[in-house]
Amino acid sequence: MSTNRRVVIAVFPDVDLLDVTGPAEVFALANRETGGRAGYAVQLAAPTRGPVTTSAGVRLVADLAFDDVDGGLDTLLVPGAVDVLPEGPVARIDEDVVAWVKRVAPEARRVASVRVGAHVLAAAGLLDGRTATTHWSTAAQLAAEHPEVTVDPDPIFVRSGSVWTGAGISACMDLALALVAEDLGEEVALAVARQLVMYLKRQGGQSQFSVPLSRPPAARRDIDELRLHISDHLDGDLSASALAARMCLSERHFARVFRQETGTTPAAYVEAARVEAARRLLESTDQPLDEVAAACGLGSVETLHRALRKQLGTTPAAYRRRFRTNG
Repeated sequence: MSTNRRVVIAVFPDVDLLDVTGPAEVFALANRETGGRAGYAVQLAAPTRGPVTTSAGVRLVADLAFDDVDGGLDTLLVPGAVDVLPEGPVARIDEDVVAWVKRVAPEARRVASVRVGAHVLAAAGLLDGRTATTHWSTAAQLAAEHPEVTVDPDPIFVRSGSVWTGAGISACMDLALALVAEDLGEEVALAVARQLVMYLKRQGGQSQFSVPLSRPPAARRDIDELRLHISDHLDGDLSASALAARMCLSERHFARVFRQETGTTPAAYVEAARVEAARRLLESTDQPLDEVAAACGLGSVETLHRALRKQLGTTPAAYRRRFRTNG
């Protein structure tokens, strides 16, 4: 039996195209993977019906004018728009959009922003007293303009009750998958992720930048290949001597080359990669801490505790309580 889940996505001039089409595709695939049982019905709402030109120059057609949207919303999804100024990107705040969001949000079961759409939610008062995220490039703006909001620029998305905020461009897909998982369970969300050739478990607590992505590509291809080897063999021997041997370099020469190419030491890089893997397991599984530590190459629960305290300022148990997402 199909459930009606009406999703209304706000669109307006210069809205970011993927912020609209990415989540819409996730919901459409959820319908397909469940034979229609998911019941998602996506509508676009704009200040007026008709064509809306996005930041990519591609036009979308709004099904509804803002004034046409009444009750019966399951999910209200609010993307954003950016003005690129000499000092950098600035989130655009359209007062008409803010007023509309403020009016219709109480009618929705949940509200989610994508990327700089968090600025619209904040302007509408929906983030007061909450923790929220946005794209890293406008996080300082959000914090400065809305001191009543606790801005965390690192996670991919943050859930605070019935309000969700997402971060980067591709994170709109992660957030939509999380909404599907909340509605229909992990199995359906995984099926959708497979269709999109995406990882399902990039949970909200994870950084907007993975350890490999947080470093610029190395000039040396062998260093980039080594970084992939590290990611794929976290429970193996990743000591400086073992990595140097793999590179056919002396340990001293290897350490110098690795720092030159990555900006950090081999030991620090390996520990960061292992902590990131531990975060994923803490977010997505109920594995005991000793199994998490072993799987990530941290060896013992004590080492896991030390690494998380050093890099995240928290304990494994506290991190899991905050970011664990149940299917």
